[in-house]
Amino acid sequence: MNILLLGSGGREHALSWKLAQSPSLTKLYAAPGNPGIAEEAELVALDVTDHGAVIAFCAEHAIGLVVVGPEAPLVDGLSDSLRTAGVPVFGPSQAAAQLEGSKGFTKDLCARAGIPTAGYVRTHSLDEARAALARFAAPYVLKADGLAAGKGVVIAETLAEAEDALADMFGGGFGEAGAQVVIEEFMAGEEASFFALTDGTTILPFGSAQDHKRVGDGDTGPNTGGMGAYSPAPVLTPELQARVMAEIIEPTVRTMREDGTPYQGVLFAGLMLTADGPKLIEYNARFGDPECQVLMMRLKSDLVPIMLACAQGTLDDGEIAFSDVTALTVVMAARGYPGTPEKGGAIVLGDAESAGVKIFHAGTARKDGALVAAGGRVLAVTATGANVTEAQAHAYRAVDAINFPTGFSRRDIGWREVAREAGA
Repeated sequence: MNILLLGSGGREHALSWKLAQSPSLTKLYAAPGNPGIAEEAELVALDVTDHGAVIAFCAEHAIGLVVVGPEAPLVDGLSDSLRTAGVPVFGPSQAAAQLEGSKGFTKDLCARAGIPTAGYVRTHSLDEARAALARFAAPYVLKADGLAAGKGVVIAETLAEAEDALADMFGGGFGEAGAQVVIEEFMAGEEASFFALTDGTTILPFGSAQDHKRVGDGDTGPNTGGMGAYSPAPVLTPELQARVMAEIIEPTVRTMREDGTPYQGVLFAGLMLTADGPKLIEYNARFGDPECQVLMMRLKSDLVPIMLACAQGTLDDGEIAFSDVTALTVVMAARGYPGTPEKGGAIVLGDAESAGVKIFHAGTARKDGALVAAGGRVLAVTATGANVTEAQAHAYRAVDAINFPTGFSRRDIGWREVAREAGA
């Protein structure tokens, strides 16, 4: 089978690496890809906003499955165009992708379906939002309604900070994503991520992970797209995962189906583990980045037939097999991230990649034959181990073997679980 993978980040490199291992794969194409993905796939120039061009490519190259990596093409309705043309696609429809494309849509669905989540108000203007702040207590959680590359959330400690953040959001600080703002009650607890695959009816769990959003050690500094992750997340116990499936995932899939917008693809639930149990923070309509990297490192099952079954509505109740090992990834970012990253810095990987270690490319490019930084998050250095402590040691050993003078990373990815494993 010929497969087309859309995307260019670390998530897509991890997907291409796993797809390339499938015995059912004939040829893998990727658009636009990156130097790491080029090791697994033939890179092609395609404008994903030109649906006709993507459909024509699929016809010309007998594509049997399109895998959409990032969220923007899903929210733009590319999956609908492909399905109309008879091309199987892994990824939800435009209507179903509203679970990520509009935080307000998701909050309203949770209210209708009785899904546990934070109390909220949807606001459409600065004056309306400022007035709504009176209904909440500090700290204030402010979310741009639309897509904001994982950075559209502000937690304001004071009323003045909240008002300033709202002025920035409605003033265009997040572009069109900030045209509406959701204000939520603050939820205390530990965050975790849970993944499930569905064809719109059948749902299969697809593992857990814990991400590290803040740019600095000790979870300090501004939010980023993610500075590292590990899987599985032991804090999300089997009992809690069963509750997540019963109280959050299953009602979501059922409600979407009943609304005439069945969800097909991966559901990525960001969770807060509160004293009252797991609550939904938000949904993503695609794999997380860098969570995808650690999930793919642990996945034992063939990814191609699973994705095809989701696309064709034939997912059965079988199990998806994962290795018992722990995988941990450390993101190496370009200096200046999450602000303006310094691009063009030379990268020499050397012998950093070894048994049990895989370096996934995110924001990289080739310049005069050399590997250079071309984005904010540049590499995802991923390693396995018997537990988080061991996987962390292997990952940082690889990080330290990489020559990337204009890059940096957090040095404490997995710190909560390392402390728990040490009995602290």
